[in-house]
Parts: sequence; C-alpha cells; structure tokens
Amino acid sequence: MGFLADYYLWFLAFHLISVMFWMAGMYYLPRLFVYHHEAYEQGEPVETFVTMEHKLLKIIMNPAMIAAWIFALLLMARPGFFEMVTYWFWVKFICVILMTGFHGFLAATRRKMAEGLMQRSSTFYRKINEIPPILTVIIVIMVIVKPF
Repeated sequence: MGFLADYYLWFLAFHLISVMFWMAGMYYLPRLFVYHHEAYEQGEPVETFVTMEHKLLKIIMNPAMIAAWIFALLLMARPGFFEMVTYWFWVKFICVILMTGFHGFLAATRRKMAEGLMQRSSTFYRKINEIPPILTVIIVIMVIVKPF
C-alpha cells in the first residue's frame, strides 16, 4: 500500500486528465447526434457523422472513461480513504455511475444511428446534451465543497 500513497498525486493528476477527456466527449457526442439527425431529416449524407461519432467514442471517450475509473479506484485504494468519506462521496459516486450509464446509452444510440435507426428527434438529443454538464456540476461541488 505504500506504493499507492507514494504515487497518490500522480494518480490524481491522471484521473483528472482522464475525466477531462471523457467529459469533452460526453459534451460533444450528443451534439453530433443533433447534427446527424438533422442531416438525416434533410436527406443529406450522414456518413461523416457516423465516422466522427465512432472515432470520438472508440478513440477518446471509451479509453478516457476506463482510465478515469482505473485511476479513481487507485485513489480509493489509499489507506484510510473510506475513513474520511462522508455523504459527499456517495452523492459523487452515484453521479459517476449515472454518467457511466449515460455513456453506455450514448454508445448504444451511436450504434443504432450508424445503422440508420433514428428513434428519437434532434430535440431529444439537444435536451439530453444537458445531462453531462449537470452531473459534472454536482460532482465537482461534492469533491471541492463537500457540503455534507
């Protein structure tokens, strides 16, 4: 466990870097869905959007999410971590689980849209584009302010 404590700040730095990359994709992918759907409605080619969505998810978002989780688990493995945890952590943790589930929803939506299945409107994608920022605000407040 000394290893974990010695590298805590490195794990924290790489956790934050991973989260920033993940959130960049989480903010952008639903917006791409809006443009994709609007192009589809207007009969315009959508292949560029299919490629962009695929690359964003596979090259940036998935690796960043996995890295964020790995570094978070390493941070939590630090001796005494759970003795300093209160309600703020559990609120944050639930929000991160929701963010991860939303990531899965976006991945499934991307697959369907790539197959030409347009199940929802562009308005729907505009609205869900607000979910990651809202969760991010709650997470950051829980980590920094620790209101509970």
